[in-house]
Amino acid sequence: MQRMRSIALAVALAAPFALQAGQTVDINNADAETLAKVIDGIGVAKAQAIVDYRKANGPFQSVEGLAAVKGIGERTVERNRDRLTVGAASAAAPA
Repeated sequence: MQRMRSIALAVALAAPFALQAGQTVDINNADAETLAKVIDGIGVAKAQAIVDYRKANGPFQSVEGLAAVKGIGERTVERNRDRLTVGAASAAAPA
């Protein structure tokens, strides 16, 4: 019984931080920990590589630009496309 309560408490505490259906994460602003949790197929090291790439090269202009990060392939981008956005960077892109 105590184990069930512990599990229920853990789920209740984690729920506000879970990605809800239809929500997206801005790859131009998210930290490595958030990226690692959201992007299927990458861990903390690859997520940190995304943050480092962004710092060195500026914001991503599109979600597809994520494939320019070493170790992130087009299949990973395609598999996660519906979870990711570039936020304001796409609006700032030249026309």
